[in-house]
This record gives sequence, structure tokens and C-alpha cells, in this order.
Amino acid sequence: MSEVRLAAEPRTEFGKGAARRTRRAGKIPAVLYGHGSDPKHLALPALEFARVVREYGQNAVLTLQIGTANSELALTKTVTTHPIKNYIEHVDLLLVRSGEKVTVEVPIVVSGEAAPGTLVTTELTTVQIEVEALHIPDQLELSIDGAEAGTQFLAGQITLPTGATLATDPDALVTAVNLAPTAEELEPEAAAAEAAEAAVEAPAAESDEG
Repeated sequence: MSEVRLAAEPRTEFGKGAARRTRRAGKIPAVLYGHGSDPKHLALPALEFARVVREYGQNAVLTLQIGTANSELALTKTVTTHPIKNYIEHVDLLLVRSGEKVTVEVPIVVSGEAAPGTLVTTELTTVQIEVEALHIPDQLELSIDGAEAGTQFLAGQITLPTGATLATDPDALVTAVNLAPTAEELEPEAAAAEAAEAAVEAPAAESDEG
């Protein structure tokens, strides 16, 4: 996982009005907390932070340059976005130290092709791991290449980076390989779906006629 540098400014104004003014200035209100220290209220450059999230995900470790002499390592904990306009409203940052372990969610990438005639279903797309803050992986790979029907892949089977431990239940189902349904098996399901759709449309048509 890459380490990214961002300039951050201390915030001295608080409340909704102050937050709106911060956003109008092209910055994002943020709070940095952790290690028992007092929370630091900051303003992050909006375009640069959005680019970091887009390119590296929320597990990127940020080197925050606060003022001219102070820098801190931080991990993005929570990103709050506007429900309609989709811009970032607020960010919570967790203070970390070099060598310190943190618990993060990491995406699972399924690779390979299961055996012919099978259907692969995915139950988990991420797992939680405890790992050193400066060595968070971008993703974890799970190979299902050649897996036969009836095979299940559990969280505990995913290979983790050296020094990382699994925080998710190791027996949690990630991916299952089942027999693909035949055309004959799918026909009754399709007929039932069509019947249900017709039943919904019929009262609507009667209502229109009335």
C-alpha cells in the first residue's frame, strides 16, 4: 500500500456553518484522533484527497504535513459523503505509528476458472486483517482455478502477507463452487417468474380499464 503526502491545515472554526465555508474553499473538514491525544481538527485539500481515495482506496496511509514543522501518519477511518450530491462532507482519520498494527478491511480478488459445468457464488468480498500500518496490502487473492462442484473456500484459506493475521472468522464462507443448473432446471423458475409478472400486471390492467 502506497504512502501518500497531503498538506493539512488546522481548523479553528467549528459547526455546520464553518464546515460549509471550509468546503466552499475547496477543502474537506477532518478530525485526526488516536493514541490518547486530543483530536486535531484539520482541513484537507478536497481534490487531492478524493484522488487518493479513488486511486489507493481508504487504506492508504497518509503523511499529513500540518503547518511547516509537524507531520503525522494517519489512516482513513471514515469518509462521509453527501447522500445526493456525492461529494465528501467529512473525514475521520486515525493516528498511526510506524511499526504499529491496525485492523483494516481488504478486498478479495477471486482469480482462475472453476471446473466446467460449475457456478461460482461469492459471499464475502472483503475480509478484516490485522497488519502493520505501513504494509497494508491493496488486495488479497483467492485462486479457484480448477475447483470442482462442492468446493467451498473459507476466509482462513486466504494467503495473508507476512506478519498479518486474520480478524474475520476463519470459517466464514468466501466463495462456493456449485453445479451449474441445467436448462431443464431453469425452465420451472422462468415459468414461475413469468406467472408472477403476469399476476402483477393483471390488476394494473383492470385498474386502467376501470
